[in-house]
This record gives sequence, C-alpha cells and structure tokens, in this order.
Amino acid sequence: MSSTQADVAGRPFGKDPSFLVGRPRRGEQLIKLSLAACAAVSVVTTVAIVLSLVPPTWEFFRDTATIGEFLTGTTWSALFASPKFGVLPLLTATVVITVIAIAVALPVGLASAVYLSEYASPRRRRVFKPMIEVLAGIPTVVYGFFALQFVAPQLLQRFWPGDFLGGAPGTFSALAAGIVMGFMIVPTIASLSEDALSAVPQGLRHGSAGLGATRMQTTVRVVMPAALSGLVAAVVLGVSRAIGETMIVLIAAGGTPRLSFDPTEGMQTMTAFIAQAGIGDLPTGSVGYRTIFAVGSLLFVLTFIMNALSIRLVRRFQEIYE
Repeated sequence: MSSTQADVAGRPFGKDPSFLVGRPRRGEQLIKLSLAACAAVSVVTTVAIVLSLVPPTWEFFRDTATIGEFLTGTTWSALFASPKFGVLPLLTATVVITVIAIAVALPVGLASAVYLSEYASPRRRRVFKPMIEVLAGIPTVVYGFFALQFVAPQLLQRFWPGDFLGGAPGTFSALAAGIVMGFMIVPTIASLSEDALSAVPQGLRHGSAGLGATRMQTTVRVVMPAALSGLVAAVVLGVSRAIGETMIVLIAAGGTPRLSFDPTEGMQTMTAFIAQAGIGDLPTGSVGYRTIFAVGSLLFVLTFIMNALSIRLVRRFQEIYE
C-alpha cells in the first residue's frame, strides 16, 4: 500500500486521526473538564495544606524556638510549665517504629506478592488476595487495641528472650506498635507489588524458562528486576503510611517523649503528639497550639522529601515494554 493512504472519503490519513470523530461533542468536553477538575483536586489540597501550616509554623519559630533548637534539642516538653522544644525524641520514635514496621511488612508483603503472581493458581489467587486486602479495611484503632491487649502482654512479655536481649517490653512499647503497624501495611505492599509483578510480560518468563532457568531463578533474576520500579513505589507508599499512622502509636507506643533507640521502651511519635495535643484544650494562638503546626510541618517536609526521592528511583529503574 502506498504511503499516501486515504479513507473512504478520499481524505489522507495523518498522525492525527481526529477527523474520524469530527468536532468534539459537548458531552465529551464536559467529561474532559470534569477529569481535569478531579486531577486538580490533589494539587489544590496540597497547596491548601501548605497554606494552613505555614503561618502558625512561622509564628512558632519567630516567637518561641529557633529552627536549630527545634531540630537538635533532645528534650521535648512542649506542653509543660517550663517547655522545651527539641523534636529529636519524637523524630527518633517515628523512625524506630517505622523501621520495625517495614522489617515486618517488607518480607511478608513481597513474599505474598511473589506467591500470588508467580506460584498461585487462579483459583487460589481469587481466594488469598481478597483475604490479604481485608487487613486494609480494619480500622487502625482496632490494630492499636490489638497491640495493647494481645501482642504486648500475650506475645512479647511471655516469649521475649530476656536473657539475650535485655528486659521484656512493657505495656507500651515501640516494638508492639511497630509489629502491628507492619501487618497493617502488608496489604498495601502486597497488593501493589503483585500488580507490578503481574504487569511484567509473559514473554520474559517464557524466554527465561527456554534458557533453562527454574521458576525461582526466573522470579528473582528476571521478573523482580523488571518490576523494580513498581516494587519501589509499593514500599515507599507503605513507608509513607507507616510514618503517618496515628492511632496505633497513640494507643500502643505510649505517650512519653523519650530519646531512645530501644524498641522495648515506650515512645511518642510525631503523629501521636499531634493527636494528643490536638484533642486537648489548647487555646488558638497559644504556644502549644503553634507547636502542633511546627511538628506537622516537619512531618509534611519529611514525607515530601521521601516521596520526591521515590519518584526519582521509580523513574530511574522504570522499564517500558511494548
């Protein structure tokens, strides 16, 4: 066929086949505007969050504490009679509990995703995947009471190897909160990772098998590297949810700001402080009120930086198959 193809009316085909559909209908234009408005909601929401955080945070650092004192201080007693505003205890607790949660969720979530994508039959996949995703629908306050009433007293205090690792965790501990938070984010990592693995073309699997590789070798050396960008996105989303979790750490981790890396001790995270102070009787414009926004701003900045880095990683390792 010649390069000057034409339709039945004699009009030449080009790169833009818009003439096939004619002028856009009013309904189509309305749909496009609606979709654009929905896409803009997230941007507008982010801007609104920033605008709501900046004024009280600026007043806090202008009148109450310097940025250096806030970021490097080791004592946090913002609501006491003689307040101190060193946020390191809250930041340390957030990092410790998040690391524990990822240590639990990452192997469980990835193993579940690999099984569902590479080994499970369609029938088993239809059964197991909804069961995993049920965990995502459980209210986080239920997870918190589960950690407080079962994990801490029935598991950790009974079976903790005290002679080897020191004293057993108490009623409130970062370890109990981190373990339960890990199981809370398993559905997030497992579901997104399974979607990324399933999106890898079957031709790669068939080619690997044709070269004599076993199913495990194909999964580890072919499928997972090909889906690396999706796996990174799943892990980052799980970490973001762990950092922003409130009810589990508020109930199970304790309410004492403590600069410690010992997971058996009770700690207070940034989100737990925000929740604790937010439900109190703090007058608008007071030092305690502004402190909530200062901690919230730090949490927002940390999450923003982590998401920005994750986007760079995803773009770097992204594979496009046609």
